[in-house]
Amino acid sequence: MKIYTKTGDDGNTGLQGNYRISKSHPRIISYGTVDEANASLGVVLTNSLDDDVRQILTEIQNDLFLVGADLSNPNLNDVKNRVSLDMIKKLEQYVDKFELELPPLKNFILPGGDTAAAQLHYVRTVVRRAESQTVQLSEKDEINSNCIKYLNRLSDLFFVMGRLINKRKNREDIPWKI
Repeated sequence: MKIYTKTGDDGNTGLQGNYRISKSHPRIISYGTVDEANASLGVVLTNSLDDDVRQILTEIQNDLFLVGADLSNPNLNDVKNRVSLDMIKKLEQYVDKFELELPPLKNFILPGGDTAAAQLHYVRTVVRRAESQTVQLSEKDEINSNCIKYLNRLSDLFFVMGRLINKRKNREDIPWKI
């Protein structure tokens, strides 16, 4: 099988269920940004990371494929929608667990510190953009609403994990100075 099909040369692309839509459609923008977040997460994983962090980030990469698949599915009633409340709850559990290791925030912090932490803060911003674009999509088309919730929790988790990486690598969070 060749990687190029030429079926998108007219500016359209295929979705699940043999639907074709413009490559500029909010659905394509939404799941494309989820794909961007996943690729950016791959960059984070090139760093030296603790095993628990690596395992969770790899799990999230797999979950992001599910988010993208659900967003590429124009048939909301299709049984293929897989992003679930259990996936969201798992992210919340990770946030709660890691926050126990961290000192309370006393002020806003700037993205930075260790390279992996800074990269994770960057991925967080991509996830926030994916969330906004998914909300825009939901205003136009029906989607699995768990995708929005998942992306919202994921950006929270990445914020906490960025702080966690800095703490574990003995790097200080960078306080925002007015």
